[in-house]
Amino acid sequence: MRTPPPMVSRACAMFLGTTARTAEQLALGSRTAVYRTGLHDGRSVIVKLYAHTARRNAVTEAAAIRAAAATVPVPEVLGCGTTSSEGGTALITSDLGGCTLGSAVRASTITRSQALRDLGGLLARLHQAPIAHPAPSRPFHDAVSSLSRRCPSDLLNVIGPTLALIADAPESTPLVWCHGDVHFDNVVLAGPQDARHLVDFTDAAPGHRESDVAHALVMATTHAPQDRLALTGAYSLVLDDALLSAWAVFQTVRCWAYAVHHEDRALWSSRLASLTRQSPQLFRTPRKERTPR
Repeated sequence: MRTPPPMVSRACAMFLGTTARTAEQLALGSRTAVYRTGLHDGRSVIVKLYAHTARRNAVTEAAAIRAAAATVPVPEVLGCGTTSSEGGTALITSDLGGCTLGSAVRASTITRSQALRDLGGLLARLHQAPIAHPAPSRPFHDAVSSLSRRCPSDLLNVIGPTLALIADAPESTPLVWCHGDVHFDNVVLAGPQDARHLVDFTDAAPGHRESDVAHALVMATTHAPQDRLALTGAYSLVLDDALLSAWAVFQTVRCWAYAVHHEDRALWSSRLASLTRQSPQLFRTPRKERTPR
């Protein structure tokens, strides 16, 4: 355990009225850092720091957690707010421990099929959480524009049918609370009967259910039909299968675009090739040039 960084100590003093004794870094991103923090009063909490440049912040994540709490188990929000004159924010939640659905699958204490069913069930419950103050979802063209800055134009051209299908989805489709990053390691097992708790609502926002389910399918690498069925079969709400497949393609391309290492790019390229074979209608086949006679 290390001495807590100054901003962790500051957040604990501001929002909990006690000082931090120890801090273990759990995650570090370009705009966020997460610490398991031991307090001088004996408690263990999770402190998440957001840079002032983050598009979402501690306040928006806290609001999403509180909304989700109406339908799914989540960590308790203990405090949040601005911690610096530049606009940095911090979120403090209860510490549920380190046993995740992912670690249980890797240890073979939970089967992969059961874990996929758990994801499907959690998503169905989350997507029924009320949106108290309806907010517009992020326009899809914004997501495409952001992706285009990292993606070669010829790849976006290849997935043109995918983009068109998503863009043309009926505007009347109701919005739901989307987690935005559901995968095995964002589900913590804690409490009676190892209740499944959703954590890390950094990207949570109102959106379309198919995008959230597709993200879970992509992150769980459910290319085999039985894996996809395990997750979607446990999802009790109605899904548009064509739209779900289109979102799966889009999410896979996003993962490819944001991959840092060459081997990661190769992995996502392989998965995209698999989707091309499964759903050829979502891809534009390059025209072959005619050779002159």
